[in-house]
Amino acid sequence: MDKNSITGIIIICAIMFAWMWYSAPGKEELAKQQRTKDSLALVQQQQVKDTVTGNQSSVIGETSNIKHQTSSDSLSSTDSAKTVFLNNKYDVFAATAQDSERFYTIENELLRATVSSKGGRICSVQLKEYRTHDSLPLFLFDADSSSFGILFDTENNRTINTGELFFKPTEQRSDSSLRVRLYAGEDSTGKSGKYIEYQYSLSKNSYMLGYKVNVVGMEDVVASNLNEFSLNWQMKTPTQERDLKTQRQSSTAYFKYLEESPDYLPETKDETRPLNAKIKWVSFKQQFFTSVLIADDHFEKTGADITSNNDKSSEKYVKSFASNLTIPYAHKPSETFGMRFYFGPNHFQTLKSYDLNLEKQIPLGWGIFGWVNKFLVIPVFNFLDSFNLNYAIIILCLTLVFKTLLFPVAYKTYVSSAKMRVLKPEIDELNKKFGADDAMKKQQATMALYKKAGVSPLAGCIPALLQMPILLALFRFFPASIELRQQGFWWAHDLSTYDSVWNFGKLPVIDFIYGDHVSVWALLCTITTLIYTHLNSQMMSNPGQQQMPGMKYMIYLMPIMFLPFLNKFSAGLSYYYTLANIISFAQMFVIRRFVDEKKLHAQIEEHKKKPAKAPSSFQQKLQKRLEDVQKQRSNGAGKPRVK
Repeated sequence: MDKNSITGIIIICAIMFAWMWYSAPGKEELAKQQRTKDSLALVQQQQVKDTVTGNQSSVIGETSNIKHQTSSDSLSSTDSAKTVFLNNKYDVFAATAQDSERFYTIENELLRATVSSKGGRICSVQLKEYRTHDSLPLFLFDADSSSFGILFDTENNRTINTGELFFKPTEQRSDSSLRVRLYAGEDSTGKSGKYIEYQYSLSKNSYMLGYKVNVVGMEDVVASNLNEFSLNWQMKTPTQERDLKTQRQSSTAYFKYLEESPDYLPETKDETRPLNAKIKWVSFKQQFFTSVLIADDHFEKTGADITSNNDKSSEKYVKSFASNLTIPYAHKPSETFGMRFYFGPNHFQTLKSYDLNLEKQIPLGWGIFGWVNKFLVIPVFNFLDSFNLNYAIIILCLTLVFKTLLFPVAYKTYVSSAKMRVLKPEIDELNKKFGADDAMKKQQATMALYKKAGVSPLAGCIPALLQMPILLALFRFFPASIELRQQGFWWAHDLSTYDSVWNFGKLPVIDFIYGDHVSVWALLCTITTLIYTHLNSQMMSNPGQQQMPGMKYMIYLMPIMFLPFLNKFSAGLSYYYTLANIISFAQMFVIRRFVDEKKLHAQIEEHKKKPAKAPSSFQQKLQKRLEDVQKQRSNGAGKPRVK
């Protein structure tokens, strides 16, 4: 911008300010304007007084009358508008939309359920025998994190949600039972005989809470074209354990169709799934506890679904669950729909006792691993638990039992490896005779030697495979066992989760790979595994197999690679693996003392003198296949290559 432009802008601004100052009214003119306004205001005020009172009374008295009349008219208008609003929204239930919220408790030795008058719902459940990881009372959910309501349409085309209305208790009340009613009528006293009743009952020493919906005299209230009610149940599950990430990975929604096995939503992603068959029960499962709604008969499939969402932004809540279910309604003078709630631990025997497949919520592994847990691990564990031992001692006894059962397998594996070592000189001769160029002939000669000596190269592999189902079954058993929850041993305060002797905080990359702490049992498990791997490779090496370059280092690398996983896993599992490794050391040295390799060599020589058995059909096919491959390679070697 040049000098002339700047000068022009300054002059224009100066002219504008000068005009505004010149045209502004003076003090006398301002005073005159104010007097005029005051006079007009007094005249208007006097006119209002004369109109309202009709006489020339005092200003103070008339002002008071005006205020009182205005306030009364305002309150009357507000009440009238509110009544119209409630009648339009809630129809015959309008009188139940206003009340103060009250709470009622039903309980037994195991749980305490609180029922709210608003919605007549169970608004919180406390499990008396359990505590959170920080020793606070354990609640499955509370009033602020849950909702429950039955929805239906009236004849006047109004949608009613019972969760918004106030129920009244009946006189039939006790510590273990409660009835609350939602009346339909002008005065909500029940004189019309029209109501929806929730009936709760709780037996002694049970986690199962009875729940019935009784619909009485509602056939002319509910829309005539409606043959079902909708039930909506929502819940946010609070944090109860130390490791929030593990809780999210172990929590999800389960459901069971009437004629099928239970199914569930993926733990690691958000999903809403329609339920397209008759439903027996739905469950909001947490890591060690669960809340289940069970129909005495079944829920209908119309409009039914179930939802599981991760509350990743929250440290207070683990997941959000919701389910929409359908209750049949036949417009009879009196109808009852029976249900039950299970509020309790994910304890296998407890859930199984109800014969509803509720125990399928406990992740024991698929296929053979689940069978091993159900029919071997859990019965042995429960038997040991009946002696009221410390759980560290129970795990030690469990390890001894399984290692004893697997001792014949370990013995067979060692003997097989010992036989291979006895044959090492003869195998070395075959290696020198054929070399690397005649790999096929060398393999055939080696197999012939094994057959003549009565040695199977698979004898050491098959016993090892037999151990895998138990090892993997226990891998699923320990983290899912509520019995280990908050049971300590030495520095581990809770065997169901990781132990920690040093929390160094969340560091980039390290936290993602290793975690924010150091688990001693994970370290001990890794160290003993490395020692066992070294001893096993020295004592049970197979001379007939040539390891690939670097493979001998890989077997040591695997336990180290597995350490970050164990560092975040159940201390009970790491403790078991450590004990198993120590017992394996002892077994190995015992077997070594009783297996005489000279006697084995003599047995092999005796076996060589016996006439060879006729090969089986499988062996014949395998031999023929090897010969065909050898012929193809020989023919291919003699042909010139086409360039």
